[in-house]
Amino acid sequence: MRSLSNYKMVQANNLDKCYGRQVIFDKAGFTLNPGERLGLVGRNGHGKTTLFKMILGQEHSDAGSISIPNGYKIGHLSQHLSFSVDTVLKEACLSLRNNEDGIDETYKAETILMGLGFTVEDFGLNPLDLSGGYQVRLNLAKVLVSDPDLLLLDEPTNYLDIISLRWLTQFLRNWKKELIIITHDRDFMDGVTTHTMAIHRYRMRKEAGPTDKVYQQLLLEEEIHEKTRLNDDKKRKEIEEFINRFRAKATKARAVQSRVKALQKKERLEKLTEIRDLDFAFKSASFTGKQLMEVNDLSFSFDNDGVTLIDGLSFTVGKKDRIAIIGKNGKGKTTLLNLLAKELKTKTGAVSHHDQLQMAYFGQTNINRLNPHKTIEEEIMDVHPEGNRGAARRICGIMMFPGDNALKKISVLSGGEKSRVLLGKLLVSPSNMLAGHSPDSL
Repeated sequence: MRSLSNYKMVQANNLDKCYGRQVIFDKAGFTLNPGERLGLVGRNGHGKTTLFKMILGQEHSDAGSISIPNGYKIGHLSQHLSFSVDTVLKEACLSLRNNEDGIDETYKAETILMGLGFTVEDFGLNPLDLSGGYQVRLNLAKVLVSDPDLLLLDEPTNYLDIISLRWLTQFLRNWKKELIIITHDRDFMDGVTTHTMAIHRYRMRKEAGPTDKVYQQLLLEEEIHEKTRLNDDKKRKEIEEFINRFRAKATKARAVQSRVKALQKKERLEKLTEIRDLDFAFKSASFTGKQLMEVNDLSFSFDNDGVTLIDGLSFTVGKKDRIAIIGKNGKGKTTLLNLLAKELKTKTGAVSHHDQLQMAYFGQTNINRLNPHKTIEEEIMDVHPEGNRGAARRICGIMMFPGDNALKKISVLSGGEKSRVLLGKLLVSPSNMLAGHSPDSL
């Protein structure tokens, strides 16, 4: 533990942030004390990723400030995959802190890599030859190896199997410095954090303890607000009725004037605006056959490693079938989905689609399917060019991008918001088969 003489805090004060007309923060603030591990919660699009970017200096507030102690090192899990050396171990070691004593600390990188599911044999692989899931794990290993003062982790559990997840849970429980984590897995969050902070109605609310505690507190406060508002409205109407009834009577003039002044001084509580939930349904396309898809003797390997991922696989997808694909990372789940969607060409065997098949495919790399320079509205209209702007705006509204929010550039969206845009594109056209990765980040 750091001594009290090195007592350092990260503080945010009176933060304001808007994107056009969309308010993200309004006089928001928080304090992160030494040793606190903070779970950051809130609906997608309400500012979690924006706050991370502001702490990192990638975004700036419209007003207010974030104070970072001098010499304070921040490490974050980047969603951008970029590797510069030719082996997994070398890549991980790039993040080791400089050791003035010249001691070789490669063992630290090896320990973390193995905890995240890499084998000793994997250490010599080129990072570019890893599956998408293991590339994300390598990015996570790099930030853990860097041993920063503050860890910022955005969805670190994505692509981890149960063994790696258990190791990461224990690693973060033992973390003695500061941590802020965003994850859809509330059980994991509650297992590693000391505090929870909710972004709610443009402000930040921090409580010691698990996620349930802060949500219950917010719910209680909103119930009290509504009961108080209704009670105040009732009293206000009674006063207004008294004023209207006795305004013309001279004997009641003093009492009337007293009530008028009291009414003017009393602040009126406004009804809290409703926070929308994501509510959508896919448009179903008709299908009169029995089998939507047939896979015959399918085998596949990538040319660069020669490892067979799929060998002699045969199956059919019938009408109303619901199929789950399970397996460890790097064993071919995403490859199989890409083959079924015909985004990868088969090498041996065949994937046959029924003539009536209309597939809606939500891929693992959905963010890469969006043009960062386009608006949400433009992305929707690209997939349905014959549709009018009003139809595109309706889809944007369903995906919780109402009004001018539909004109936001893809580049400023959070990961969850980008996933909603992709879902919006899938909603435009009818489908009779849904395929893809679970959209956890929604």
